[in-house]
Amino acid sequence: MKRTIRTTALTVGALVAALGLPAGAAHADGTAPRVDLRTLIVSDGGPSTGAIAAELDAAGTPYTEIDLTRAGRPVIDAAFLADTVDGRPRARFQAVVLPDDNPFPANSPEMAALAAYEKTYDVPQVDAYTYARPQAGLQLPTAGGYSGSVDGVEAQVTAAGKAGPFGYLSGAVPFEDNSPTVAESYAYLSQPAAGADFTPYVDAPIPGQSGRRGSLVGEYRHDGRRELVVTFVYNQYQQQFRLLARGIVEWMTGGVHLGASRNYFAVHVDDVFAADDRWDTQLNCTPGDVDCPIGQGTPDPIRMTPADVDYATSWEQSHGFTLDLVYNAVGSDDERADHNGADPLADKLIADRDRFRWVNHTYTHAFLGCRQDVSVVPWKCETDQDGATEWVSRQDISDEISVNRAWGEKAGLPLDDTELVTGEHSGLRVLPQQPDDNPNLAPALADNGVTWLASDNSRDPEQRRVGTATTVSRYPMNVFYNAGRAGEQVDEYNWLYTSRAQGGSGICEDNPATTTCLPAPLDTATGYTDHIVPLETRIALGHVLANDPRPHFVHQSNLAEERIAYPVLDGVLDGYRALFADDTPLVNLRMADIGTEMQRRSAWQSALSAGQVTAYRIGDTVTVSAPDGVDVSATLPAGTTLAGQDFGTAYAGARSGWTASAGQPLAYSLPASAPAAPASPAAPGTTVTGPVTAPAPHARIPSGVTARSAPTTAH
Repeated sequence: MKRTIRTTALTVGALVAALGLPAGAAHADGTAPRVDLRTLIVSDGGPSTGAIAAELDAAGTPYTEIDLTRAGRPVIDAAFLADTVDGRPRARFQAVVLPDDNPFPANSPEMAALAAYEKTYDVPQVDAYTYARPQAGLQLPTAGGYSGSVDGVEAQVTAAGKAGPFGYLSGAVPFEDNSPTVAESYAYLSQPAAGADFTPYVDAPIPGQSGRRGSLVGEYRHDGRRELVVTFVYNQYQQQFRLLARGIVEWMTGGVHLGASRNYFAVHVDDVFAADDRWDTQLNCTPGDVDCPIGQGTPDPIRMTPADVDYATSWEQSHGFTLDLVYNAVGSDDERADHNGADPLADKLIADRDRFRWVNHTYTHAFLGCRQDVSVVPWKCETDQDGATEWVSRQDISDEISVNRAWGEKAGLPLDDTELVTGEHSGLRVLPQQPDDNPNLAPALADNGVTWLASDNSRDPEQRRVGTATTVSRYPMNVFYNAGRAGEQVDEYNWLYTSRAQGGSGICEDNPATTTCLPAPLDTATGYTDHIVPLETRIALGHVLANDPRPHFVHQSNLAEERIAYPVLDGVLDGYRALFADDTPLVNLRMADIGTEMQRRSAWQSALSAGQVTAYRIGDTVTVSAPDGVDVSATLPAGTTLAGQDFGTAYAGARSGWTASAGQPLAYSLPASAPAAPASPAAPGTTVTGPVTAPAPHARIPSGVTARSAPTTAH
């Protein structure tokens, strides 16, 4: 059915008055309005507005969301958008995000109110995913454009995009194509409409149109308003959105907003100095470990050599990256005992100790939870005659921590005594065998001054307190601890993630939600390079691009023999470097700093959720009030000062950071180069012309965008 689109002119004098603004004389005196640092997200339940909301959540940037599909939702009118505070006009939102360029019915008073509000206060609007049409400043796709899949397409940031909100990118914006059977992306590619003031920021080649490119993201200026027009659909996990999310937020806030986003990557290498047992490709278990019955198979340990240390230090230098070595000193003591005091690996690591960061992993890597009964597979907790769980004692836990620390101090390792990674993250709860933390863990941590305790993100993802310590969850990489060679890794991967009929464990049949399941076994000669490395690279890079500081971990065995960890790490670091400009480096923090970042975020989010933070801009001053003891997170233009001092640190062309709050307002002074705030509300009687009454046509959303597209590790 053909849709009739009507274009009208909207007189906003009445709306300006209804916005609660002062009348003519007050406008003339130049009274600067107050603009609150909060975004309005109008959602229709689609993935694109959800992705922008997720980006703001992760950064700690406040917003108000209105779900158009919910009965009883607030009505968007002049009173909802603006009011007066202490005699000064207030814009309650610094930006507006809509699901498309006009999600409302024809002649909607809500769209009229938004149009008047945006013009009055110079508030920008993001069209999260809209059909390309003249009402959005673009030609229809049928006029020499394109509508369809853009899976695997490499888009490009334009010169205007690099000079504007996407300057932190090197240029390429590759679109994912993870499955040949799933439609993951859809876009409308077209060029600016005749006479439209439209600037493409990200574009891509138009299929079948030699030399012509179509806009995917661009700015449309009309009727005193500004819109960021996005014509491709996405969800919060897809790489193309993750690359552009920062620029979308910076554009709509003018680079002035609460919260901050950086790209983090840290890699822990567990079991250093020790050896890791090897996977047995015939038995499908690991002799010497708890997944093999006692006495089955012969342990075949994997241990680094001095040459592996040389490789690691050279690799670090070439990549400008520091590894965190998580060590068990017993490995060296046993080696020396067996070889007349000689341990060339330990000698080399100690000689090169300042090339790495070091973390206490306990002396023997003992399991510090319940006492394990390993006579059965899977193991179970031992119990006393009354059926009560028997726990590893406080003294035994404390000895594991303190003996390893003393060994490290004697060796001159640069340790942070507040950090600890227990063997297998033991002591903390592990389902199904041990649903509770070892009650002796917390006091033992306190005895040793441990304040940051590693946990496994796959089973204990939320930061929590364990006595005086706070957890730092780590991402396990699917590069297995019991594999030093690619063939072993693929064999175990096949066992885990294929069906019983294919010779696998059947874990995927028992738990269909497992995301790394295989339709058929991988080739042991090529499966690591062709499947596992790209998948693990994509998963890890997804964490990096999601403003997620949690560290990843592998094992020393993965730096030995065929050094199978490096292809994944190279994929992350080299891939990142190809995508981002030099002013947006990876942030490589040690565990205590990651824990502090996560703890600050938690306190900040709690204060935001409780409505305890107030932030607004008047002219060139940003004022933020937060509870005493809650550090304030903000991103502001370069040159911003606080109490006469430069604010924050440089990242992605802006300044961001945390500011301690004593419960008194913080006043940030923006530089003269910052995007100007409105000097006074627009005068009554001005008009907004344009198709504010024309609803946007429905835009296609393929099934691959409605759910998370990037798999996560389950092992």
